[in-house]
Amino acid sequence: MADSKTKTEEEWRAILSPEQFRILRKKGTEPAGTGEYDKHYDEGVYGCAACGTPLYKSDTKFKSGCGWPAFFDAIPGAVIRHEDRSLGMTRIEITCAACGGHLGHVFQGEGFPTPTDERHCVNSVSLKFKS
Repeated sequence: MADSKTKTEEEWRAILSPEQFRILRKKGTEPAGTGEYDKHYDEGVYGCAACGTPLYKSDTKFKSGCGWPAFFDAIPGAVIRHEDRSLGMTRIEITCAACGGHLGHVFQGEGFPTPTDERHCVNSVSLKFKS
């Protein structure tokens, strides 16, 4: 969807579930351990639940124990990083490059045995899996 960043709030409400709207458009978070993709390890691609843009390949997903799907890297150009100071601390928010939908946050230097030493902590609600 080339124009998906220009959708109005009403247009997003019409195509997203209330929970998807809360997370993707209002930067919410699903409760830890409740998302359908936290313990999902099939081969395929995780795309944006709002616009369908491919975001993560399954071979970058790993078990972090954080309660949300964790990836060590995104498909090049699919995710944009933003500084987030919303909770009185500085974090790195990640959004879909195509539609601007909130995905979650990136955490660095946690010591996971991954090639990037990053954990993209993503809400399952923000994702749609395709095998």
